[in-house]
Amino acid sequence: MPEPGLRERKKHRTREMLIDAAQELFCANGFEATTVDEIAAAVDVSPRTFFRYFTSKEDVALAFADEQITAMLDRFAAQPAGTPVLTGLRQAAVELVRASEAAAGSARARHQRMRQLVSASPALAAARTERGVARLDEVARLVGARMGVDPAVDPRPHLVASVALCAVQTTITAWRAAGRDAPDSELIGQAFDLLSAGLDYPGA
Repeated sequence: MPEPGLRERKKHRTREMLIDAAQELFCANGFEATTVDEIAAAVDVSPRTFFRYFTSKEDVALAFADEQITAMLDRFAAQPAGTPVLTGLRQAAVELVRASEAAAGSARARHQRMRQLVSASPALAAARTERGVARLDEVARLVGARMGVDPAVDPRPHLVASVALCAVQTTITAWRAAGRDAPDSELIGQAFDLLSAGLDYPGA
């Protein structure tokens, strides 16, 4: 692919600066208390410029999470054809998050701030789940292609997509609230392992 031009590089830098500034302000002052004007001022741009890149505070707050979902799906699609569905999703998610946890500089800082933001704001946690739901059809198509079935006829791809996008993250949030303190990559792996083993647990 050709290298992006100067204008595209400048736009990319501005977008990245807005994400970092927003995350830092949200973590320092709280998501609800931070304004778009403050985010724009931190990057020395106008609020009007902010809205060229993002539709709202929620949009910029969850931009990194959105990027992670896209990257995870790219990794999932690249798994060998014979890889089972949950195994492929587990590998894609764990590898991606583990890379963020091990990264240096801004990539690692973004991951840590995203985790802090979602833990501190129930509204953002709910919004992240809603944004996952909005991508269910996209994920179901990928799952259906791997299974060799049509998601419009077979209900399983949408069930798997719902689990991957919503249930796993909701479970991790609940585990953390209950006191489990482990890297996200480890908890994601455990969640997928439990799903793969089956959920029809016997009664006590």
